[in-house]
Amino acid sequence: MKKNQWMKSLLACSMALLAYMPTQAQEPVNGQLWMDVDGNHINAHGGNIIQYGDTYYWYGENRPYRGFTTEEGVGVYSSKDLKTWKNEGIALAVTTEAGDDIERGCIMERPKVVYNKKTRKFVMLFHLELKGRGYEAARVAFAESDSPTGPFRYLRSTRVNAKRWPFDMNKKAQKAAQQTDASKWKDWWTPEWRKEVEKGMYLWKDFQGGQMSRDMTVFIDDDGKAYHITSSQENLTLLVSELTDDFLDFTGKYNMVAPGGQNEAPCIIKHDGTYWLICSGCTGWAPNEARMFSAPSIWGPWKQWKTPFVGTATGYRDMPANKTFGAQGTYIYSKDGKPIFMADIWNERHLSQSLHLWLPIEFGADGVPVIKWVDKW
Repeated sequence: MKKNQWMKSLLACSMALLAYMPTQAQEPVNGQLWMDVDGNHINAHGGNIIQYGDTYYWYGENRPYRGFTTEEGVGVYSSKDLKTWKNEGIALAVTTEAGDDIERGCIMERPKVVYNKKTRKFVMLFHLELKGRGYEAARVAFAESDSPTGPFRYLRSTRVNAKRWPFDMNKKAQKAAQQTDASKWKDWWTPEWRKEVEKGMYLWKDFQGGQMSRDMTVFIDDDGKAYHITSSQENLTLLVSELTDDFLDFTGKYNMVAPGGQNEAPCIIKHDGTYWLICSGCTGWAPNEARMFSAPSIWGPWKQWKTPFVGTATGYRDMPANKTFGAQGTYIYSKDGKPIFMADIWNERHLSQSLHLWLPIEFGADGVPVIKWVDKW
């Protein structure tokens, strides 16, 4: 073989080898695929991040390439710098046991993991739908682990606050709720229907068996108390519920936020003593304009603001602020006092390929959050 032919052959082999080598993890860029150290897109959606020791752990829905039911479970990734992520596998796996709550083919969404300093356990809460029942079950599920990477032990699932009234609902309001009847309303969104919702029509409908829980988050306040915030009552009303000290149950104290407002995907942050709640509307996988509420206490009263998003997503299809740059929020993580709004840009056809969006939250002179597009957070 002549020298030039040998060089061409060597070059061709080198190019072929490179083609099969995994793409190395690079600094995440919004609007693009985010690769882990093995060269695979990070398949962790609807989740959250915690820091334990000198390591960050990112939990999320392990989504299938096709379909939307859960085939693997809840995934977890680790990082030392919030940029380079290693796939640590499945933290909570589905089972093959027929009829089990988390049987393969169920729906496990919005997993949130928190560390309980008292019990020294890692506790996971997530939205659970039972296999073959669509979104009928509307439960919150609990799991725990001795290690941040699992395996997590599945404990149970439940509706929330069964046979409990919101702590701030007086006797007169309770009586008004009991006089409503959700079964007679065939036409939604009329002024009359909305008034019934605001009275507590869906609260009363599910009073005995417990309130629905779908899109959810978990928030730990400065005093160590934890709260479960969820979209409830057919996604019409948000509930804020206090968790027990071990984070594995509810104390029974809760209240409602924006009854009839149709909010989901709640994300919360506390800044200078004010609680800020950022949610989305309910439009399936399609993006919509984010909503924002504030309160001086976790228990309210909550005031609604305009969307905190401004400008255009110049790095992703020029998506405007009134579409939340094409994304839906999942969590707000603070690093050294600097909050990061975490979101998913859903790919309905191939959910595992849904993009991640992390944007810094800034606070204006008036103390109100502002979120602008940046290519790199």
